Amino acid sequence: MSNLTRFSRRGFVIAAASVMATPSFAQTHPKPINPLVRQRADAQIMQHDDGYYYFTATVPEYDRLIVRRSRTIAGLQTAGEVVIWKRPSEGKMGGYIWAPEIHHFDGQWHLYFGAGDKGEPFRVRTYVISSPDPNPLTGRWGKPGLVEMPWDTFNLDATTFVHKGTRYLLWAQKEPGIETNSNLYLAPLASPSKLAAPPVRLTVPTYDWEIIKYKVAEAPTVLHRNGRLFLTYSASATDENYCLGMLTANEDADIMDAASWSKSPVPVFKSSPTNKVWGPGHNSFITDEKGRDVLVYHGRDYQKITGNSLFDPNRHTRVQPFGYTADGVPDFGEPLANGAWKD
Repeated sequence: MSNLTRFSRRGFVIAAASVMATPSFAQTHPKPINPLVRQRADAQIMQHDDGYYYFTATVPEYDRLIVRRSRTIAGLQTAGEVVIWKRPSEGKMGGYIWAPEIHHFDGQWHLYFGAGDKGEPFRVRTYVISSPDPNPLTGRWGKPGLVEMPWDTFNLDATTFVHKGTRYLLWAQKEPGIETNSNLYLAPLASPSKLAAPPVRLTVPTYDWEIIKYKVAEAPTVLHRNGRLFLTYSASATDENYCLGMLTANEDADIMDAASWSKSPVPVFKSSPTNKVWGPGHNSFITDEKGRDVLVYHGRDYQKITGNSLFDPNRHTRVQPFGYTADGVPDFGEPLANGAWKD
């Protein structure tokens, strides 16, 4: 069995029901304030066993990979931000840099991201960059390597998790012969950049709310709770129509069988005109210092956008706790209004 099958802190979300506890978490902590981090889209926060929350996200310039960390979620708002890699001025990876995700497994840090080419900025492919050092903010990072995918087509938003001792890669890609912008795929990993088996296609965007302006299923992530895997993803254009969908599978099912996954016929999280948060999406999951499950996502404070929504810089990172229905299904509610959390 590869070392890749070992438990990771990203696997915390997938494989653990217990909450990480450190001495610092026993203290009183400030409440997060929304937006948590302004002009940081596609946000991901992960918890490592060193007691830190690690944050990475897309920057409006689409030109670099950033990481910050804090002992508390609220502290990420003012934590120092480090650039660990910047795109080259020419050639491969010289285009748009999108949607980084940081993970720790096999004794190293690994940061997955999408990158286009100079002159073809939308020719986005998935890359991974790694560091063997304990602190990713000060550590040495190697050169990015291309992640091998089943087709040489548009792909991005890779995440990784462990389930039943196997590490998986989950991502969005345009498949030849299917007239969509992106679908969701899952495969076991042999190494950080190589699949161990052919992927399974989990879903194709078909519902009306998934295909507004673009036919999109992207930005997947997985939450393991109450005997099930809940796979959330983002759909439609990146404007006020952006929203979260969800697939569900029993924890004992064969997750490499698409039939094991059922799809919600309605979005599970969408814009809130009442609270003035628009286009919520591209989420991840963490627990806060009190042990509550927390939804991490981005959203805008206004509805109308001039020009291409991808070039509007004001997708801000937001966080909010959530609960579960009587049947054990996540209930995200609606995006919280700006300001501090209210217990």
